[in-house]
Amino acid sequence: MEVCYSNLLKETDASIITEGACGFGDLHKTSFGKYSTGLSGMLFNRGSSCGACFEVRCADNMLWCPQRSPSIVLTATDFCPPNYGLPADFGGWCNFPRAHFQMPEAAFSLIAQQKADIVSVQYRRKEGIRFTLKGSAYFMQVLITNVGLDGEIVAVKVKGSRTGWVQMGRNWGQNWQCNTNLAGQPLSFEVTTASSITLASYNVAPPNWKFDQTFLGKQFQH
Repeated sequence: MEVCYSNLLKETDASIITEGACGFGDLHKTSFGKYSTGLSGMLFNRGSSCGACFEVRCADNMLWCPQRSPSIVLTATDFCPPNYGLPADFGGWCNFPRAHFQMPEAAFSLIAQQKADIVSVQYRRKEGIRFTLKGSAYFMQVLITNVGLDGEIVAVKVKGSRTGWVQMGRNWGQNWQCNTNLAGQPLSFEVTTASSITLASYNVAPPNWKFDQTFLGKQFQH
Protein backbone atom coordinates (compact mmCIF):
# COMPACT_ATOMS: atom_id res chain seq x y z
CA MET A 1 0.00 0.00 0.00
CA GLU A 2 1.08 3.59 -0.62
CA VAL A 3 1.30 6.10 2.25
CA CYS A 4 -0.76 9.31 2.26
CA TYR A 5 -2.72 11.38 4.78
CA SER A 6 -6.37 11.36 5.82
CA ASN A 7 -8.37 13.79 7.92
CA LEU A 8 -11.65 13.69 9.80
CA LEU A 9 -14.65 15.46 8.29
CA LYS A 10 -17.38 16.19 10.85
CA GLU A 11 -20.90 15.05 9.91
CA THR A 12 -22.12 18.65 10.26
CA ASP A 13 -20.37 19.32 6.93
CA ALA A 14 -22.72 17.61 4.49
CA SER A 15 -20.71 18.18 1.29
CA ILE A 16 -19.62 14.55 1.21
CA ILE A 17 -22.48 13.03 3.23
CA THR A 18 -25.26 14.06 0.80
CA GLU A 19 -23.73 15.10 -2.52
CA GLY A 20 -20.30 15.66 -3.99
CA ALA A 21 -18.40 17.06 -6.94
CA CYS A 22 -18.66 13.80 -8.90
CA GLY A 23 -22.38 14.22 -9.63
CA PHE A 24 -23.61 10.98 -8.04
CA GLY A 25 -26.54 12.80 -6.44
CA ASP A 26 -27.81 11.74 -3.02
CA LEU A 27 -25.00 9.49 -1.81
CA HIS A 28 -27.22 7.59 0.62
CA LYS A 29 -29.65 6.65 -2.15
CA THR A 30 -26.77 5.49 -4.32
CA SER A 31 -25.48 3.37 -1.38
CA PHE A 32 -22.18 5.19 -0.80
CA GLY A 33 -23.28 6.97 2.40
CA LYS A 34 -20.64 7.12 5.10
CA TYR A 35 -18.19 5.25 2.88
CA SER A 36 -17.71 8.26 0.60
CA THR A 37 -14.50 10.27 0.43
CA GLY A 38 -13.25 13.52 -1.01
CA LEU A 39 -9.87 13.42 -2.77
CA SER A 40 -7.15 16.03 -3.02
CA GLY A 41 -6.27 17.17 -6.53
CA MET A 42 -3.36 14.74 -6.65
CA LEU A 43 -5.78 11.80 -6.40
CA PHE A 44 -8.90 13.42 -7.90
CA ASN A 45 -7.13 13.84 -11.26
CA ARG A 46 -9.63 16.39 -12.62
CA GLY A 47 -12.55 14.07 -11.87
CA SER A 48 -11.31 10.94 -13.61
CA SER A 49 -11.04 9.20 -10.21
CA CYS A 50 -14.75 9.70 -9.49
CA GLY A 51 -16.24 6.36 -8.50
CA ALA A 52 -12.85 4.80 -7.78
CA CYS A 53 -12.63 2.48 -4.79
CA PHE A 54 -9.82 2.75 -2.26
CA GLU A 55 -8.95 0.41 0.60
CA VAL A 56 -7.70 2.59 3.47
CA ARG A 57 -6.25 1.81 6.88
CA CYS A 58 -4.57 3.77 9.68
CA ALA A 59 -0.79 3.37 9.73
CA ASP A 60 2.31 4.04 11.81
CA ASN A 61 0.68 5.51 14.91
CA MET A 62 0.21 3.36 18.03
CA LEU A 63 -1.71 6.19 19.75
CA TRP A 64 -4.40 6.78 17.11
CA CYS A 65 -4.57 3.46 15.19
CA PRO A 66 -6.60 0.57 16.69
CA GLN A 67 -5.03 -2.84 17.12
CA ARG A 68 -4.58 -4.83 13.90
CA SER A 69 -5.34 -1.64 11.89
CA PRO A 70 -8.65 -2.65 10.24
CA SER A 71 -9.29 -1.30 6.75
CA ILE A 72 -12.39 0.09 5.03
CA VAL A 73 -13.24 0.56 1.36
CA LEU A 74 -14.22 4.11 0.31
CA THR A 75 -15.71 5.40 -2.94
CA ALA A 76 -14.44 8.70 -4.34
CA THR A 77 -17.45 11.02 -4.64
CA ASP A 78 -16.08 14.50 -3.98
CA PHE A 79 -13.16 16.90 -4.45
CA CYS A 80 -11.18 18.32 -1.55
CA PRO A 81 -10.09 21.80 -2.73
CA PRO A 82 -6.64 23.19 -1.90
CA ASN A 83 -6.09 26.07 0.52
CA TYR A 84 -2.82 27.65 -0.46
CA GLY A 85 -3.19 30.24 2.28
CA LEU A 86 -2.17 27.49 4.72
CA PRO A 87 0.88 25.20 4.67
CA ALA A 88 0.39 21.66 3.39
CA ASP A 89 1.30 20.21 6.78
CA PHE A 90 -1.03 22.46 8.77
CA GLY A 91 -4.47 23.14 7.29
CA GLY A 92 -3.66 22.95 3.60
CA TRP A 93 -4.03 19.18 3.63
CA CYS A 94 -5.42 19.05 0.09
CA ASN A 95 -2.75 21.27 -1.45
CA PHE A 96 -0.98 19.79 -4.46
CA PRO A 97 0.96 17.47 -4.54
CA ARG A 98 -0.26 15.96 -1.26
CA ALA A 99 -2.29 12.75 -1.60
CA HIS A 100 -5.16 13.18 0.83
CA PHE A 101 -8.53 11.67 1.76
CA GLN A 102 -11.28 13.79 3.35
CA MET A 103 -13.54 11.37 5.19
CA PRO A 104 -16.88 11.54 7.02
CA GLU A 105 -16.64 11.10 10.78
CA ALA A 106 -18.55 7.80 10.64
CA ALA A 107 -15.99 6.27 8.29
CA PHE A 108 -12.96 7.78 10.02
CA SER A 109 -14.03 6.35 13.37
CA LEU A 110 -13.86 2.83 11.94
CA ILE A 111 -10.11 3.05 11.33
CA ALA A 112 -8.79 5.60 13.87
CA GLN A 113 -9.53 7.41 17.11
CA GLN A 114 -11.96 10.26 16.39
CA LYS A 115 -10.04 12.82 18.44
CA ALA A 116 -7.00 12.36 16.19
CA ASP A 117 -8.55 14.53 13.42
CA ILE A 118 -5.73 13.62 11.00
CA VAL A 119 -3.64 10.45 10.71
CA SER A 120 -1.28 8.79 8.25
CA VAL A 121 -2.92 6.02 6.27
CA GLN A 122 -2.00 3.38 3.75
CA TYR A 123 -4.21 2.97 0.70
CA ARG A 124 -4.65 1.10 -2.57
CA ARG A 125 -7.13 1.01 -5.43
CA LYS A 126 -9.59 -1.87 -5.17
CA GLU A 127 -11.42 -4.38 -7.37
CA GLY A 128 -12.11 -4.29 -11.07
CA ILE A 129 -13.87 -1.81 -13.34
CA ARG A 130 -17.55 -1.37 -12.54
CA PHE A 131 -20.25 -1.16 -15.22
CA THR A 132 -23.64 0.25 -14.18
CA LEU A 133 -26.35 -0.31 -16.81
CA LYS A 134 -28.92 2.40 -17.48
CA GLY A 135 -31.37 3.39 -20.22
CA SER A 136 -34.02 1.40 -22.11
CA ALA A 137 -34.25 -1.36 -24.73
CA TYR A 138 -32.96 0.74 -27.64
CA PHE A 139 -30.92 3.24 -25.66
CA MET A 140 -28.27 1.69 -23.45
CA GLN A 141 -26.17 3.90 -21.21
CA VAL A 142 -23.30 2.54 -19.11
CA LEU A 143 -21.67 4.37 -16.19
CA ILE A 144 -18.06 3.18 -15.90
CA THR A 145 -16.26 3.65 -12.58
CA ASN A 146 -13.22 2.42 -10.65
CA VAL A 147 -10.91 2.54 -13.66
CA GLY A 148 -7.24 1.89 -12.96
CA LEU A 149 -4.10 3.41 -14.53
CA ASP A 150 -4.75 7.08 -15.35
CA GLY A 151 -8.50 6.50 -15.01
CA GLU A 152 -9.29 8.55 -18.12
CA ILE A 153 -11.47 6.66 -20.60
CA VAL A 154 -11.29 7.63 -24.28
CA ALA A 155 -13.20 4.75 -25.94
CA VAL A 156 -15.71 2.05 -24.98
CA LYS A 157 -17.19 -0.87 -26.92
CA VAL A 158 -19.92 -3.31 -25.91
CA LYS A 159 -20.64 -6.76 -27.31
CA GLY A 160 -23.58 -9.11 -26.96
CA SER A 161 -23.60 -12.82 -27.77
CA ARG A 162 -25.41 -12.06 -31.04
CA THR A 163 -23.47 -8.95 -32.07
CA GLY A 164 -19.96 -7.88 -32.87
CA TRP A 165 -18.24 -5.08 -30.95
CA VAL A 166 -20.45 -1.96 -30.93
CA GLN A 167 -18.74 1.42 -30.49
CA MET A 168 -20.28 3.49 -27.70
CA GLY A 169 -20.32 7.28 -27.64
CA ARG A 170 -19.64 9.47 -24.63
CA ASN A 171 -22.84 10.97 -23.26
CA TRP A 172 -21.21 12.94 -20.43
CA GLY A 173 -18.53 12.25 -17.87
CA GLN A 174 -18.03 8.50 -17.54
CA ASN A 175 -21.44 7.71 -19.08
CA TRP A 176 -21.31 5.96 -22.48
CA GLN A 177 -24.22 5.09 -24.77
CA CYS A 178 -25.31 3.16 -27.86
CA ASN A 179 -28.62 2.56 -29.65
CA THR A 180 -28.36 -1.23 -29.94
CA ASN A 181 -30.87 -3.59 -28.32
CA LEU A 182 -28.78 -6.02 -26.29
CA ALA A 183 -31.54 -7.43 -24.07
CA GLY A 184 -31.27 -11.14 -23.30
CA GLN A 185 -27.59 -11.32 -24.23
CA PRO A 186 -24.52 -11.61 -21.99
CA LEU A 187 -22.52 -8.38 -22.24
CA SER A 188 -18.80 -7.86 -22.74
CA PHE A 189 -17.03 -4.49 -22.57
CA GLU A 190 -13.82 -3.13 -24.04
CA VAL A 191 -12.35 -0.03 -22.39
CA THR A 192 -9.48 2.09 -23.72
CA THR A 193 -7.67 4.67 -21.58
CA ALA A 194 -5.88 7.89 -22.53
CA SER A 195 -2.59 5.99 -22.34
CA SER A 196 -3.80 3.85 -25.30
CA ILE A 197 -4.16 0.66 -23.26
CA THR A 198 -7.22 -1.47 -23.99
CA LEU A 199 -8.80 -4.02 -21.66
CA ALA A 200 -11.62 -6.41 -22.57
CA SER A 201 -13.91 -7.91 -19.89
CA TYR A 202 -15.91 -10.80 -21.34
CA ASN A 203 -19.40 -11.87 -20.24
CA VAL A 204 -19.48 -9.26 -17.47
CA ALA A 205 -23.30 -9.23 -17.33
CA PRO A 206 -25.35 -12.46 -17.61
CA PRO A 207 -28.16 -12.85 -20.20
CA ASN A 208 -30.81 -11.90 -17.61
CA TRP A 209 -29.19 -8.56 -16.68
CA LYS A 210 -31.45 -5.63 -15.84
CA PHE A 211 -31.07 -1.85 -15.94
CA ASP A 212 -29.79 -0.21 -12.73
CA GLN A 213 -27.59 -3.22 -11.98
CA THR A 214 -23.81 -2.96 -11.57
CA PHE A 215 -21.35 -5.60 -12.76
CA LEU A 216 -17.64 -6.06 -12.10
CA GLY A 217 -15.07 -6.50 -14.88
CA LYS A 218 -11.32 -6.91 -15.00
CA GLN A 219 -8.90 -4.21 -13.85
CA PHE A 220 -5.93 -2.60 -15.55
CA GLN A 221 -2.69 -3.80 -13.99
CA HIS A 222 -0.18 -1.19 -12.77
